[in-house]
Amino acid sequence: MNNKNKFSRRGFLSLSTLAGIAGALGIPAIASCSGASKNGLAPLRRPSDYFTPNLDDKAVDGRPLKAGLIGCGGRGRGALNDFLSCGNGLSITALGDVFKDAIDTTNEILEKQHGFRVPAEMCFTGFDAYQKVIDSGVDMVFLCTPPAFRPEHFKYATDKGVHSFLEKPMAVDPEGVRSILVTGKQAISKGLCAIPGTMRRFDRSYVTSHRMIQDGWIGDIVGGSIYWNTKQLWYRTRQPGWSDMEAMLRDWVNWKFLSGDHIVEQHIHNIDLFTWMIGDKAPISALGYGSRQRRVTGDQYDNFSIDFVYENDVHVHSMSRQIDGTSLWSGDVIQGTKGVWIAKGTDHVIKDLKGKEIWKYDFAAEKAAHKTTSPYVIEHINLVNHIRKNEPIAYIEGACAATLAAIMGRESAYTGKTVKYEEMANASLNYVPKTFVMGPVDTSGPLFKVPVPGIVAVNRERIG
Repeated sequence: MNNKNKFSRRGFLSLSTLAGIAGALGIPAIASCSGASKNGLAPLRRPSDYFTPNLDDKAVDGRPLKAGLIGCGGRGRGALNDFLSCGNGLSITALGDVFKDAIDTTNEILEKQHGFRVPAEMCFTGFDAYQKVIDSGVDMVFLCTPPAFRPEHFKYATDKGVHSFLEKPMAVDPEGVRSILVTGKQAISKGLCAIPGTMRRFDRSYVTSHRMIQDGWIGDIVGGSIYWNTKQLWYRTRQPGWSDMEAMLRDWVNWKFLSGDHIVEQHIHNIDLFTWMIGDKAPISALGYGSRQRRVTGDQYDNFSIDFVYENDVHVHSMSRQIDGTSLWSGDVIQGTKGVWIAKGTDHVIKDLKGKEIWKYDFAAEKAAHKTTSPYVIEHINLVNHIRKNEPIAYIEGACAATLAAIMGRESAYTGKTVKYEEMANASLNYVPKTFVMGPVDTSGPLFKVPVPGIVAVNRERIG
């Protein structure tokens, strides 16, 4: 990569200096903000300086929309239910997955819950199933395969003029993130819409908290802690007759070349939250550690602890763990000069520096005022509305920033080194094999070794 094409932390994903790209992606550029609001608070940003989605209860009526699902796992099936419940004139006309049994399960659920099945001639299997779904005449697709495939699938959908919902994360490596960002710009230029599955940005409680923080209720952000500590995630024990590749794909969430490791695949929600709250700014550096203690399959870690450093020496502690029998604690804390915002369980509160609660989100009031409260549904309402109103949007830049931040944390833990943003944004690191073939996989190569800190070369070579 020559110097003129290099990405800097500000120039790659930071909305604060990406007026051109932000505009191209349908997101207002961030302007400087000064002065005080009517309540005497000094806002961090004005509402006109950042994008807030409409959080409607139902999609607007309009032209019928045909959708296809690529990746018929649990989250993909959930996306279908969310989409079908968000408005009128919406249909599922094509299904694609590497495995036929995943498609069969999806059709059984569709028949039971919605009274129809996708015809056999519109169900596609194999590694090229995504192309067949996109070419089948759909208006939009749900990209819900393991994230290793996301950049390639998003590019093909955009090339073919099809709108996209991209499940999180955006990619598993820097090359994939860069591809997503470029394709997002292309989508806007073609009048298309693309929205990611970072659903907290479509959750009224988090959107309200975001507005409160931007309005200055906790003052300037000076630090934070973000946690996703849960039990061992699901895994698939290899069965007789499965090839190496089939076993890995069916157990994809435990293999780093397919999932990006759980700091990228799952903990991205918390990382995206802080990225969003601080103004869609990426961290300057990451230093952390992790290990593999009790994971049953795959080649990933099962715990990470990362110190992310942002502008003005703002430190954020990121902790993520997937181990049975440990304390389950997922939530977020953002510390400001005037107070602290805390999200734990169903509570979103702001406390002053003395610990007095000065605001709390009213979930009961939201439930009374709105028929739809699920952010998983609201994100699809938003996508359908943009399509039907002919308002192109590629609301993916923040998700790209969060994905790259998670990758920074992962690589720091894998290597034991401090990872700088510019280093990772421009890295040639690519975990995805050049070709996918159902059959044997040589796992003796560097990609499939459990990373050992201090042995950088083993962790960063591409295979395939």
